[in-house]
Amino acid sequence: MRGKDPSIIGTASEKDRQLYDFPPGTRGRRGYLEAKPRFFTHNAHQEYFHAHANFQGCEFLEIGSREVTGPTLVRKQVPLANYCGFDIIAGPNVDVVGDAHLLADYIDHDSIDYVYSTAVFEHLAMPWLVVEEIAKILKVGGIVGIETHFSHSEHEYPWHFFQFNELALKNLFCPELGFEILDSGLENPIVGRFSYDAKASKVGDPVYSLYVHSCVLARKVRAIDYSRWSWRECIQRIRSESSYPGNTP
Repeated sequence: MRGKDPSIIGTASEKDRQLYDFPPGTRGRRGYLEAKPRFFTHNAHQEYFHAHANFQGCEFLEIGSREVTGPTLVRKQVPLANYCGFDIIAGPNVDVVGDAHLLADYIDHDSIDYVYSTAVFEHLAMPWLVVEEIAKILKVGGIVGIETHFSHSEHEYPWHFFQFNELALKNLFCPELGFEILDSGLENPIVGRFSYDAKASKVGDPVYSLYVHSCVLARKVRAIDYSRWSWRECIQRIRSESSYPGNTP
């Protein structure tokens, strides 16, 4: 409670789960354990890279590496790797200054073993272009791990463009671009309701299935001809794999 106004924040309790922990298989909704990633979780990102990327000769790139809210964590977890911090603004923990939308102009094609980014994708004006650039610089067999926000307050305005669930991230790191998904999910649930200033008929109503973080871990399994690539290649597959759950309660 230190530093927080108790009259505003309310009290967390087990009753919170009524707003997000739906029974497995509930139509159009998932329970917390269904939504949660299996191992690439918010608290285990650094441990994952320490276990897999901390070796001599590993080329490790962090996109959005500048220390903004606190000291960097992942760099310390991969001391044996050749770590490179990339950011659009110079500052602490930044080795290369550049625009991630043009990443392959700064980093050689097929040169990176691991790419990591946290709390950055929501600030990318066109994240699909950044995914293309990541595909170009990753080696075949290379790994990319992304964490961003699904539900979060607007921040870093005017450079806050998107919110993602993990399905959006999986569609970005798609098989047509040469990726396979290793893990993905949502975590850190939020309890929400419509406020006093909302539409009168909504005031006080609960808002279900809110989570702060979404993530994806993907492997580049093949290279493609990027000069011939189009995002339109994905649409037919996505339509065939999913459909809107009609009459969802």
